Amino acid sequence: MKILGLSCGTKNGNNDTMCRVALEAARDAGAEIEFIHVFDWDIRYCTGCVACSKGLVMGKGMICTQRDDYAALYQKMVEADGVLVVDPIYESGASGLFHVLTDRMGPGHDTGMLLMLDGKLKEQGKEGLNPRIFQQKAISFVGIGGSDWAVRVEADHAMLAMSPGWKVVDNDFFSWCKDVIMQDDKIERMKEIGRNLVEAAQYIIDNHVMIPGSEDVDLWKGKKGGCPHCHGNAFYIFPGTNHAVCELCGLEGHLELVDGAMALVGDPSLGENGQEWHCHDLISGKAAHGKDIFQNEGRLMDLFKDEEFKRRKKYYTDVVAPTPSPSKQK
Repeated sequence: MKILGLSCGTKNGNNDTMCRVALEAARDAGAEIEFIHVFDWDIRYCTGCVACSKGLVMGKGMICTQRDDYAALYQKMVEADGVLVVDPIYESGASGLFHVLTDRMGPGHDTGMLLMLDGKLKEQGKEGLNPRIFQQKAISFVGIGGSDWAVRVEADHAMLAMSPGWKVVDNDFFSWCKDVIMQDDKIERMKEIGRNLVEAAQYIIDNHVMIPGSEDVDLWKGKKGGCPHCHGNAFYIFPGTNHAVCELCGLEGHLELVDGAMALVGDPSLGENGQEWHCHDLISGKAAHGKDIFQNEGRLMDLFKDEEFKRRKKYYTDVVAPTPSPSKQK
């Protein structure tokens, strides 16, 4: 078994240290470990060129126009049985570097889209994708902040697991933790997170759990959240109502007090499982999302041939030119 630790903080800072604390516990539990300080790798912004989604739906392969280290980093995650990400909290949520990782994971590594590609490749008589891509994976997240402004980070972090459909084991954050290495309770929690990751990864290995068909597998070890599906605690509440949608998985329902705690409750009119079939971490939800992407990309491609579309594009392009980058003019 292999556990991969990713740190998105400063070199040898708190994030690196606490990631290593968890990795040591994982090693003591019998796992092989690997550590990556993500800033050492060349990871560039997603440009929104949609080459990845087009390549998947057209059966051309896993394509990205950015020539950097992300493909190698993704391969490292695929090869690992469990992944731990430790990330600094600057402004309540995940760091900018982490958001880049999430954006790049996006449609190009969505399991539903990859299953579509795998099928198209085989239809063409070609070799399908590496089956390892479709093996379920255990993943945990920890955010470390210097103040108490940190509660947004849980939803931000779990988004990285949404596209591939990986199972989140722990999703925690530590506030007021500039001196976290001296806080023994936090050290012990990191060790527990490392051990939990090994236990979850071992379950996946022993039971040959694949992403398709693992909808009912729950490896969560954290506290129960308000969303009954993903355990998330971030909701968009539609103005003037108690109707809400989980900002993480997309489950819809209404918020109400259940046993003294706020919870998202499904709408009975939507059936026994409410809108759970459309949750973005399920194959059913990914299939619906992939269908929407395919239809919208096709519509956009047709629009580029439309004279009125081209007229409007040119009109607004001519309204104002972008200011050049000062550093690129030197």
